[in-house]
Amino acid sequence: MTPPARLRSTYARFAWAVLGYNLFVIAWGAFVRATGSGAGCGSHWPLCNGEIVPRAPELATIVEFGHRLTSGVALLLVVALVVGAWRRWPAGSPVRRAAAWSGFLMRTEALIGAGLVLLEYVADDTRVARGWWVGGHLVNTFLLVAALTLTAWYASGGTPPRWRRSGVLGAGLAASLAGVLLLGVSGAVTALGDTLFPVASLAEGKAQTFSDSAHLFVRLRIWHPTLAIAVGAVVAAAAWLALRQDRGTAARNAALAALGLYAVQLAVGAVNVLLLAPVPLQLVHLLLSDALWIALIVLTCAALGTPRAITTHP
Repeated sequence: MTPPARLRSTYARFAWAVLGYNLFVIAWGAFVRATGSGAGCGSHWPLCNGEIVPRAPELATIVEFGHRLTSGVALLLVVALVVGAWRRWPAGSPVRRAAAWSGFLMRTEALIGAGLVLLEYVADDTRVARGWWVGGHLVNTFLLVAALTLTAWYASGGTPPRWRRSGVLGAGLAASLAGVLLLGVSGAVTALGDTLFPVASLAEGKAQTFSDSAHLFVRLRIWHPTLAIAVGAVVAAAAWLALRQDRGTAARNAALAALGLYAVQLAVGAVNVLLLAPVPLQLVHLLLSDALWIALIVLTCAALGTPRAITTHP
């Protein structure tokens, strides 16, 4: 049976909090990559330099070990989320399904992180295979964020999107989600290239980008801003359709949030290029991408789902 309203509200707030905490962990992970601290614990996992708690650690070790600790807390929180879903919602509930996916994707997130460490795709490693792992890590992270968002959305009273006969709006939202996911992968590889091959000026960066002898990560830089403009047009079109069709307050708010976030994201991306990708701006750029992704997930559910009262908002 469906749990009482008070328990639903408590679980929903907890689910949104777990989502927020995971965004913090994601940002810390990006900080590890941007500062070259990924090898702070050596090629050991789950131990750090062969120890449970490193003694007399260097700064890189503190950064990497801190990321592992916060990731461990995130895992425990997601386990609690899954247990709570099974205790409070009946079989077949979308809350259970979304929570189960959250648990699965959290495990794969940990495995990918372990693989990066054990295969030494960290710090100054420039192997092309690292780009594939980083891209896969980004996809898994975005899917995890989506599952956590859906868990919180359904627990708050939202309903799943109905894709059948969703028409042009459904196609636009699907294209937006796919586009932002692809853009995220492009951004992750671009950020990796900026970390591994820093430049002292825009002119040097341009010369590297268009050099036939430059590393693949550097030559791929040009595609990220190009893709960002194209995906932005798709997102804007889908959000405009949702606003025009007036799918309710939640859909309208999510559409406006998606439009605003994408505009800010483009501006931050341009400034990031002009300032040669400073670490703080890289983190802001990443968090804006996550926020946009969440807004699109909510927009899709609100615009294509059955209108219902939502008790808790992100």
